[in-house]
Amino acid sequence: QPIGARMAYRWLRELTAFLYPPTCLLCESRGHDDLDLCRACVDALPRLGNACARCALPLESPDVNLCGVCQRKPPVFEAAIAPYRYHAPIDHLIQQLKFHGKLAHARLLGALLAEHLVSKAGVLPECIVPVPLHPRRIRSRGFNQALELARHVGRRLRVPVNHRCVRRIRHTDAQMDLPAKARRKNIRGAFEVAEGFTAARVAILDDVMTTGATVNELARAIRRAGVVHIQVWSVARAD
Repeated sequence: QPIGARMAYRWLRELTAFLYPPTCLLCESRGHDDLDLCRACVDALPRLGNACARCALPLESPDVNLCGVCQRKPPVFEAAIAPYRYHAPIDHLIQQLKFHGKLAHARLLGALLAEHLVSKAGVLPECIVPVPLHPRRIRSRGFNQALELARHVGRRLRVPVNHRCVRRIRHTDAQMDLPAKARRKNIRGAFEVAEGFTAARVAILDDVMTTGATVNELARAIRRAGVVHIQVWSVARAD
C-alpha cells in the first residue's frame, strides 16, 4: 500500500475517532484505545488464564499442560487459542451478536481476539476459515457470526478469510442443546471441502468453543483435503 494512502487512511481514522469516539458497549462510557469498551470493562473481562495447550479447556493446576481428554484422545487440530472464558460479560456480548444481530459487537470481539493472537498464534496461517452455517440457518439468522468475526480478525492480522472453501452440507440440531457425546454424533459428516482447495496452514474461527465437537469435525474435513497445520481460534472457551 503506498505511503500516501497509508497516511490518508491513518488521518481518516484519527478524524473519525475524534468526531465519533468509541463508546463502551457495556456501560456507555467513552471507549478505550479505539475499542468499544472502557478501560474498566476491559480489565473486568474474564481472561482464560491457565488452559490445556491442545484444546484450551481451563485448567485448575498451572503444572498441568494437557487436559485428561486430550491426553487420552487428542483432537485433530494442533492447538486452540481463546483469550476469554465464556463468562459474563463476554457471553453477553457474543449472544447479542449471535442471536440479536448486534454486528457492532463483531468489531469489538474481533479486535480483542486479534490483539490476543498477535502474541499467541505463532506463525500466521495462509487463511482463516470461519465455521460455516447451513443455508437454512443463514436464512433464519441473516448472517454467520463466525464470518463477521473472521473479517475483523483477518483485516487486523492481514490474513485472508476464505469462507467458500468449506460448506455445511447437513442441517444439524443446535449444538448448545445437546450433551457432549450427542454433539459429536450430531455434527459428524456435516462439512464438505470445496474441490481444489489447497493450503498447508489454516486457522478455523468460531465465536465460542464449547466441547470442541464442531471445530474438530471441521478440522477433520480440512485435514482430509491435505492441510498440515490447523489451529482453532475463538473469542471464548466454555468451562
